[in-house]
Amino acid sequence: MSAEDRLKAVAKNVEGKAQEISGKVTGNPEDEAAGKAKQAESKVRHTVENVKDDVKRAID
Repeated sequence: MSAEDRLKAVAKNVEGKAQEISGKVTGNPEDEAAGKAKQAESKVRHTVENVKDDVKRAID
């Protein structure tokens, strides 16, 4: 996984966690759900990049 892609995924996860917490604090379930969705997107990005890395290692 490139450093840039890893940083983007981590940033998306942090953004999502902050939005989820904000939604809980303010009682806004839409913000909470959006934050969880961003965290899930981050997890998918990590998984995709890990698969790319595994394929590259298998080819090399």
